[in-house]
Amino acid sequence: MASPLKLCMVSGSFEYDSEASLKLFERHVRDEYGMETTTVVFSTEDDDQSLSALDHADVILLFSRRLKTSGADLDRLQKYCAAGRPVVGVRTASHGFHNWLGFDHEVLGGNYNMHFKPGPDVAVEIVPGEAAKHPILDGVGGFVTQGSLYRNEPIAVDTTLLLTGTSVDATEPVAWTRLHEGGRVFYTSLGYQQDFQEGNFLRMLSNGVLWAAGRL
Repeated sequence: MASPLKLCMVSGSFEYDSEASLKLFERHVRDEYGMETTTVVFSTEDDDQSLSALDHADVILLFSRRLKTSGADLDRLQKYCAAGRPVVGVRTASHGFHNWLGFDHEVLGGNYNMHFKPGPDVAVEIVPGEAAKHPILDGVGGFVTQGSLYRNEPIAVDTTLLLTGTSVDATEPVAWTRLHEGGRVFYTSLGYQQDFQEGNFLRMLSNGVLWAAGRL
């Protein structure tokens, strides 16, 4: 029997109240999947909270925005990624670290360029074809989010697009996978507060953690 998955979550996206959202997700993955979780909470962008918990994690989930992490802790994160260890990014993780904005292109395979204005709901849909068979989408259906649509097009050519989001403004990629240094990476630009109360989103994000860890 496999040991419980050790998930380290980094919270520091104040615009989206990531601390409250990740508390909901923590409860979900503990109750439904028996994961062991550690959450590193940054209270300000300048907080010098240690990222030492990454050293003992099976997977990291990043939900931060322009944290000014530097020195040994930034080096720790960069070495974690360079070693091909599993990474899951949520929404503002694409610009999660002020001193490593290249993380989006280098690790996530994204192309964040701001977002459309909040407005009508965004319809989230599974990409037709092979994407529908991906393990991350097992038990996941289309849904609607109230969060603004991120501008991410075009994403890296070595990504596998899973979900798109469509608003009155555009259709954009909102969830994809790729390999970085041989390690599995899953990113979604979803993660608005209400998304964490949506069953399809919780299932997708949980599956993303399991897939990144090679357990799905």
